[in-house]
Amino acid sequence: MKRTLVSVSAIALSGAWLAGCSPETLKSAEAQESAQTDTEAVASDLASYDLIERAAIFGNPEKAQGRISPNGEYVSWIAPVDGVMNIWVAPADDPDAAEAITNDTYRGLNGHFWSPDSAYVYYTQDDGGNENFHVYASNAETGETRDLTPVADGVRAVIQGVSKEQPGKVLIGLNDRNPQLFDLYLVDVATGEMELAAENPGYAGWLIDNTLTPRFGLVQTPGGGASIVDMEGNELTSIPAEDFLTTNPFGFNAANDAFYAVDSRNRDTAALVKISTEDGSAEVIAENDRADISDVLLHPETYEPMAYAAEYLRNEWQPLTDEAGADLDFLQSELEGDIQIVAATDDLSRMVVYSGSATLPGVYYVYDRSAQTLTEMFKTRPDLASSPLQPMHPVEIASRDGLTLVSYLTLPPGSDADGDGRPEQPVPMVLNVHGGPWARDSYGYNSWHQWLSNRGYGVLSVNYRGSTGFGKEFVNAAVKEFSGKMHDDLIDAVEWAIEEDIAIEDQVAIAGGSYGGYATLIGVTFTPDTFACGVDIVGPSSLVTLVESFPDYWKPFLEGTWFKYVGDPANPVDREDMLARSAISRVDDISVPLLIGQGENDPRVTKLESDQLVETMNEKGLPVTYVNFPDEGHGFARPENRLAFYSVMEGFLGECLGGRAEDFGAAFEGSTIQVLAGAEYVDGLEEAVATSAPTDEAETEDGE
Repeated sequence: MKRTLVSVSAIALSGAWLAGCSPETLKSAEAQESAQTDTEAVASDLASYDLIERAAIFGNPEKAQGRISPNGEYVSWIAPVDGVMNIWVAPADDPDAAEAITNDTYRGLNGHFWSPDSAYVYYTQDDGGNENFHVYASNAETGETRDLTPVADGVRAVIQGVSKEQPGKVLIGLNDRNPQLFDLYLVDVATGEMELAAENPGYAGWLIDNTLTPRFGLVQTPGGGASIVDMEGNELTSIPAEDFLTTNPFGFNAANDAFYAVDSRNRDTAALVKISTEDGSAEVIAENDRADISDVLLHPETYEPMAYAAEYLRNEWQPLTDEAGADLDFLQSELEGDIQIVAATDDLSRMVVYSGSATLPGVYYVYDRSAQTLTEMFKTRPDLASSPLQPMHPVEIASRDGLTLVSYLTLPPGSDADGDGRPEQPVPMVLNVHGGPWARDSYGYNSWHQWLSNRGYGVLSVNYRGSTGFGKEFVNAAVKEFSGKMHDDLIDAVEWAIEEDIAIEDQVAIAGGSYGGYATLIGVTFTPDTFACGVDIVGPSSLVTLVESFPDYWKPFLEGTWFKYVGDPANPVDREDMLARSAISRVDDISVPLLIGQGENDPRVTKLESDQLVETMNEKGLPVTYVNFPDEGHGFARPENRLAFYSVMEGFLGECLGGRAEDFGAAFEGSTIQVLAGAEYVDGLEEAVATSAPTDEAETEDGE
């Protein structure tokens, strides 16, 4: 059983999404001629490598998310049924006998986990990306599926816990009484009966023990810190504001007299600690001086930590027991890529192990610990096995004020003959900015890096200040630095790539989603001479309207996140500063083409953010292409929509940076794509729109 550390405090804008492009800026004839010669040389080398079809990268994987039931009798995964991702279950000794136990017919499922008694598989699903999730349980034997949360529209359900002591129950949080707060309900899975377990008195989050008993609540304090209080309101311990995003409890020990946390208090990088429920004292179990603890492997019966991981350049596991050390040694000697243990039987006889690297899309294995054998479960994208996937190079870039920016570079095939991470000649480049901003880029197979490098671009992903995983000082260096030092970090990375003869100076695009979309908009407004063009997906154009439109259930922790890092728009001084750090205030400075992608149902960055920017740009006659999906939210979940958008983006980048592109072809088939403005700026887009018949999502019902 793998416990991934999930923050109870940081809710951030999620997801890093895109890359961008634009026309040449005016430079000397000599510089233009030199850039053209470099591009032609790169294109010549690239032509000998196969063009990887977009569908092979962005379509549904063949299978994903391999799991094993706690009793070891079943294996499960997510795979398409008529093109829509659903959950499949098979006897562990006969995987070929797998059957789908869910019947989603439209949006697709992206996650699942087993009940403690191995009788059910749980998953969540929303409506068109609105993030008002329902919780479902599917019977592993019969496939009968029950909505455990048949609540009104606008209510969000969150799974708060499952327990071996109550295997037929699920503890679920619902904000049905107060949209800001989640009350706790104990649900009987077999009958659907729902019982109120605790009314929320004002907690931003709950700490639930192994018996499904709520033990503590997280309460935001003025200035952005938090208190962990018991059910009577007595403080057990506090989290200072500087530690709010880097200190996160995540589970109790077997005796329920202590809980585990990653904890940055009294240190920089977050350590793995055990906190006493009696006096709040913390015992350090493990720490890393370069990176926060990122993952912990807990014993499925004793709940004792067996191993932990920390990720600086790459994810590295360290054992805490001799038994775990033997397992890790064996797995790392047998498997090519970085590993994760994603599931295990209760008796620990078998584990499901994921292995992947930059050039190896994920492979799942069943590891028999006593026999010391690995049996391949499946490859996620076997069609890419013979494709010219390119290595990812971890690099460290110095910012202008002395910070180290851990970054990742991928180069076009044929451009780096000696494999040293430097092309023989500079190449066009896409600066791919991750979302969050409280997230990070990592080493491994990356669909954007492989896609864009295959089209002829270098791809650089930068962990700018504010990115998580590198200690609290690095996170807190981003306070009130939106469009400031956070953006300086990106510019420093571009200048590094140019100085290192990696990138062609006037052929750099910026792209990203969520915060990465915001960074793109800042790039083309605050530093328009740096970028040839930009691609913004679900990025905010105004920090004021962004924060004002956040969902109600984000409000209990805004003090320690957005108010601290950006400002409170209700404060006149903050409001003025937030507008000054927003692209909407500097539209006149845009001088390069911009592509915008939006999900109409996005509750985090609402469609207003894109609408108001496009309206202003159209009024000023500035080139912008605007693509909307009426059945999407904060990103594009349906593969039909992903393929449609990336076909537009690919054509856009081709005109901007000169890389190769796959024809539109049938890229819009089954998609709800709406090109609301600027089709004329992308070659072939007007014709593709005219000849396509987008699906009306209103005519298609989700199947459960």
